[in-house]
Amino acid sequence: MNKIKKWVLISLLISLVSGFIVVLFTFDSGTIGALMEIKPAYMLAAVCIHAITYLIWGLRTRSLCKALGHNVGYLKSFEIVASGTLAASITPSSLGGEPLRIHLLHGQNIPLGKATAVVIGERVLDGIFILALAPFSIYIIRGVLNDSIFDFMFIFAELGLIIILFLTLYALWKPGPTKKVVYFFVHRLAPILGKKTDSALEKVIGRVDSELEHFHDSISVLLNEGRRGLAFGILSTIAFWLVDFSMLYVVLMGLNQHPDIVIVFASQIIVIVLLVIPATPGASGVAEFAGTTVFSLFVASSVLGIAVIAWRAFTFYMNILVGGFVSFRILKDTEFIKKFLH
Repeated sequence: MNKIKKWVLISLLISLVSGFIVVLFTFDSGTIGALMEIKPAYMLAAVCIHAITYLIWGLRTRSLCKALGHNVGYLKSFEIVASGTLAASITPSSLGGEPLRIHLLHGQNIPLGKATAVVIGERVLDGIFILALAPFSIYIIRGVLNDSIFDFMFIFAELGLIIILFLTLYALWKPGPTKKVVYFFVHRLAPILGKKTDSALEKVIGRVDSELEHFHDSISVLLNEGRRGLAFGILSTIAFWLVDFSMLYVVLMGLNQHPDIVIVFASQIIVIVLLVIPATPGASGVAEFAGTTVFSLFVASSVLGIAVIAWRAFTFYMNILVGGFVSFRILKDTEFIKKFLH
């Protein structure tokens, strides 16, 4: 069994077991009736809404690439984004999606440093957006929830997100210390990777130095000449999250639930922050239990388990399905995918 299959199965198994536990503890006499009254049209609409997020994300990637002087097609941008969702679904805290997207952008004749700037730039925009709304979400959610375990998990996750964002911004602002850290890891990893001679190590250092320069130059371009592309990236980031958050509300309407849309949005921001905790592949288990805890504030207990499973089906299982199809059917000839398969 190759690595991809193994991690997909592990992620799915954890998620399915967690979902079963959630349904088991929320199942009551009204659950069967709720299942019989599900409105399929709303569920189909939820699928379409999540599919739209791929398109918005692809447009954001394309706009940032264009701001750096590289033209990536609409279809190719979508493929890169969709493929990255598979890796994100089977690695802790979605960490695998970024390296794959960087590699695929690099395959479009974009220097590695610039490709890294695009992907890291996207994550910085996401982090700023979520962190900016997190205090308002806490205020809304804590008004109706009194759970010390939840408070601890949220504080821990938010601190983690702030630290990651701070380190990223520091790396962008101070390239010198960033290079020293990278060089330290290169010297430690090079012997393991077979680069034991001084000449081989010197070549690696030279390549790292070149790509770091590309990276920092790219950030400078985005903040100056590429401000128009960056502005579009900011707008598409806002659009991405608003569309993505609206999916849960549509799912709940399909389950004949009509909660306050502000609470629905605020709850998902809280869950997103909690998913930063790198506990399991694709945040499986963490997402189900965090979703159950937070969504219970506005979802009837009889349909809570169904709502959580439907939400994960569209935000997790759909990502694996679409990402897997794109990765292995459309992008199967890339060297990165070949190495990942064996």
